[in-house]
Amino acid sequence: MSLEGKTSQTAVVCHGGVDLRTETREIPQPKDGEVQIQVAVTGLCGSDLHYYLHGANGIFKIREPLVLGHEAGGIISAVGPNVNADLGLKVGDKVAMEVGVSCKSCKNCRKGRYNLCKNMRFASSAKTFPHLDGTLREVMTWPAELVYKIPEGLDLALAALAEPLSVVLHAWRRANLQPGARVLIIGTGAVGLLACALARASGSTTVVAVDIEQGKLDFAQEQQWATGTFCLPKGPRVSGLEALEAAEKSWAALKASDAVQSVLGLEDGFDAVFECTGVESCMQMAPMAAAIGTKVLYVGMGTKVLSLPCGPSLLSEVDLIGVFRYANTYPDALALLASGKLGNVQAMASHYYTLENAEQAFNDLRRGKDDNGKTVIKPMVGNLALVGK
Repeated sequence: MSLEGKTSQTAVVCHGGVDLRTETREIPQPKDGEVQIQVAVTGLCGSDLHYYLHGANGIFKIREPLVLGHEAGGIISAVGPNVNADLGLKVGDKVAMEVGVSCKSCKNCRKGRYNLCKNMRFASSAKTFPHLDGTLREVMTWPAELVYKIPEGLDLALAALAEPLSVVLHAWRRANLQPGARVLIIGTGAVGLLACALARASGSTTVVAVDIEQGKLDFAQEQQWATGTFCLPKGPRVSGLEALEAAEKSWAALKASDAVQSVLGLEDGFDAVFECTGVESCMQMAPMAAAIGTKVLYVGMGTKVLSLPCGPSLLSEVDLIGVFRYANTYPDALALLASGKLGNVQAMASHYYTLENAEQAFNDLRRGKDDNGKTVIKPMVGNLALVGK
């Protein structure tokens, strides 16, 4: 769709808790080293939902109106001056955008671990101020070096999944697992589901998925990404000793379930546990479910002060590994999405909404179901004409 003669655009802006506004903003022009992109679609994730509901994500509070969204694909509509020709970017290219802008000069950036850059500015995150607007808008400009052409034939909605898949790839690399590993995935949001898919594609013989939403667990089994599932009972969020008691009960119930009992020796624990919720009781259950000498990957964002049952874990030499975003993953994530090795990941894009209906998308994500009772896996919001929806 041409932008010729168009000077304004629609953007979805969060002003605070349950204060989401559709606003008209000026269309930006690309500066040195930037490209202009018509955003086709943005996938909503848990952090977007936290900002929508609370005006904050953990300790990161919105201090000025913020355009949400960071999982996106789009089409280049203009190329600014001094864009490196080696990138091969041109008008009309379908692209995915890596949305963290690092400083490039700090110790971590120089070591290639730019996800740990203290000066990182991440689109739609309130961690830094002034905030950096996200992708829930019609048009954005972005550093060309963080824009990747998507493989031929890859759907733009799938390109938006490159961001959560990058988180999973980063976690998987830190786990350094071998084929045949037996894996537990706690939480089956988009990241957890993609972790299940990647585990199976990487040769894990046992992948058990745990969640409080049966619909998401059913989806994981329908896609053959999980060899077993277990639905935890819903309850209030608790902390400290209450969370520890809940974790012990949850692990005892999981250990006694068919998902574990059907695999010889699995009651002694998994080769790796990927905790993808950030819920304290789940984070506490994770090391309980890890076998001696194995690993726990903390992928979900948790609370600032967290009690973990480290005593038994330390004695069992269980490695507790933090995972924060990703680095050097985007080309591999896009290639993996295009390869077909993950199965029918297209099915994760379960619902589509226009920018004007973004608040409905947030509310459906919050409930986990749409008005017809269908499970919401990944809401996609944007210019639906660009993705043929």
